[in-house]
Amino acid sequence: MTVIRPRRSALFLPASNPRAIAKARGSAADVVILDLEDAVAPEAKVEARAAAVAAAQEEFGGREVVIRVNALDTPWGAHDLAACAGAADAVLVPKIAGPDDVGQYDAALAGGSAALWVMIETCLAIARLQPIADRARDTRLSALVVGANDLALEMRARPGPARVELMPLLALTVAAGRSRGLTVLDAVCNDFNDLDRVAAECSQGRRLGFDGKTLIHPAQIDAANVAFAPDAEEVATAARIVAAFADPAAAGRGAIKIDGRMVERLHLLEAERMLALHRAVTPN
Repeated sequence: MTVIRPRRSALFLPASNPRAIAKARGSAADVVILDLEDAVAPEAKVEARAAAVAAAQEEFGGREVVIRVNALDTPWGAHDLAACAGAADAVLVPKIAGPDDVGQYDAALAGGSAALWVMIETCLAIARLQPIADRARDTRLSALVVGANDLALEMRARPGPARVELMPLLALTVAAGRSRGLTVLDAVCNDFNDLDRVAAECSQGRRLGFDGKTLIHPAQIDAANVAFAPDAEEVATAARIVAAFADPAAAGRGAIKIDGRMVERLHLLEAERMLALHRAVTPN
């Protein structure tokens, strides 16, 4: 049976805010990202690092815990990586520019059990998406996370609510991640008060192929969890595909007819993934 870890909703929290962390323990987010970078002032970073490590080692109700560290070219980056390598499920690193950065961060995590997630938020990273994703073959890289705010600023782009200006870059990021079996998470929606916009971005991200969305407020969690979970029709279709290929009559066949259309074995793999995700996010 296929096993999958859902990452529909990944909530950023300042590691320096104990109240927010305490609330996150009871939230419906699949992933909690304790942030040491953008959300923490320079004078608070050392204290926040200790708080993040302590929080990550406590029970989060089965949620995946990720720590976003400061970049290696900052005064805090190397210390962050050394402290967090064995504390969290994964370490998220900012502003990588290419595959060499992935190798550098991977080496800095040596000896720890944390997976490596990287932010795709620079123009150079966009230009080198495939070489970055290829590092999954020889490092602990396991996820790409889009940082649209920094990326748009560097590009001097002005994305509107529909994010049309960023669509090619978002799609390319998904394609690169899929080529190496990586998790790919969509960028945050800054307007957390406009829940209709949040829902629209989540739906758009799901259509593009993202696994989930990064969030900046607990109010955004429900929209992400709904959008990135299989709906009833998808589950029923996936079940029919799995059952049809399990029929002895389909043995050795690369494609069969289901519901009036031809379905190949690659669709079987996606159907199995869909059912595994449904099992993972459905309460017992």
